[in-house]
Amino acid sequence: MFRFASLTSRIVFLHIVAVTIAAVFLPLSLLWLLNSEIDQLHREAMRDQADVLGEKLAIGPDGKVVLNLPESLKDLYSEAYGRYRYDIYDADGHVLFSSHSPGTKQAPSDTIAGASVTRDVGGDAMRIHVAEDLSHRDVITDDIVANFFRRVGWITIPVLLLLLATDIVIFRRAVAPLLRASEEARNIGPARTGIRLPTAGLPSEIVPLVTAVNQAFDRLEDGYRVQRQFTADAAHQLRTPLAILRTRIETLDRGKGSEALHADIESMSRIVNQLLEIAELDTLVLDPGETADLRAVCAEVVGSIAPYALARQKDIALRGTEEPVRVRGNAEMLQRAIFNLAENAIKYTADDTSVDVEVREDGSVRVRDCGPGIPVAEQSLIFQRFWRGDRRRTDGAGLGLSIVQGVVDDHAATVAVENLPKGGAQFTLSFHLAGAEPAAAS
Repeated sequence: MFRFASLTSRIVFLHIVAVTIAAVFLPLSLLWLLNSEIDQLHREAMRDQADVLGEKLAIGPDGKVVLNLPESLKDLYSEAYGRYRYDIYDADGHVLFSSHSPGTKQAPSDTIAGASVTRDVGGDAMRIHVAEDLSHRDVITDDIVANFFRRVGWITIPVLLLLLATDIVIFRRAVAPLLRASEEARNIGPARTGIRLPTAGLPSEIVPLVTAVNQAFDRLEDGYRVQRQFTADAAHQLRTPLAILRTRIETLDRGKGSEALHADIESMSRIVNQLLEIAELDTLVLDPGETADLRAVCAEVVGSIAPYALARQKDIALRGTEEPVRVRGNAEMLQRAIFNLAENAIKYTADDTSVDVEVREDGSVRVRDCGPGIPVAEQSLIFQRFWRGDRRRTDGAGLGLSIVQGVVDDHAATVAVENLPKGGAQFTLSFHLAGAEPAAAS
């Protein structure tokens, strides 16, 4: 049997098979019933004719059995008419009366059908047999039987097509709640674990499955919540000891040891802050109507990170459109994503070069550096948490680009990375333009 991936296709196919079998079997059954009814009526008609002939038998004055047929019956059973015939036998099986001459050619037995009755005449049992030559039967009856199946077949085909069209509509309406539940399931993700599949309108056979899936989502949401809470609590708990440790180190005499400790404290503080950002991203629920000026966000990022770039003998520049570019999203989260990209570019670009942050009118931001670029094999890995291409570096934990990916996912945006022909890498963030309605609301 064919296997269909679609439940609707499977049900419709099986129903077509069932209806086709019924469409063939029903006319054949009706044809058989029609023939049976015609045969039954024919036998009853023959018995009635035999009874009429029996009423015409009598005992003559000489004591012999005579048959007194009126002219109408003689014409009916005449050899010239050739449709009906009769034979009357005595108790010993001898022919007493017959409608045909002894030498008359008999019709084939498969075209003769009739009936027999027994009647008592003068104390003797007479058997009266009446038959009809079916090769000369009623033309109307022949037409009904001969054309029945063909006419019923032409009626069955449009009825079958109508049933098929009706079935497709019915099954589509029946599975519509399943399609709606599938659409809801597509929206479930790490950032939207509170969505549940609707059970309203679902067939009773599907409700237990959907209920079990919703219960599994409840358990997954609890696991996510515990994980996020642990990350946030751990980061918060680490902040205070790091602040105390930084204060105590500052009271020490300046030297190589204290400078190294300061660097370690700054690195640990950076990791803790990034963990807090990740925890906030995991719990972020965006307002669909919230908008931000991408040009203003990038300008703020460039202004805040410029001292960091200058301290490393590098420069950072804001390029692109001078007009506001309103996109759908949270300004603070957009700022964190672009800041992490700019900071990452400053770390890897060459000394005495510039990192460019370009804002485009289509809602995209490009961050370019003059560094060594990113190997193609690693471009699909750099957005994973705690992944670092160079494990010997101690100035990061591999969380910056994962924060960028989290902001992109929450905003239904895209991020792409490519190596530039003249060296360096370019990251492109593409956000959805806000349009007239969100801009007016803001």
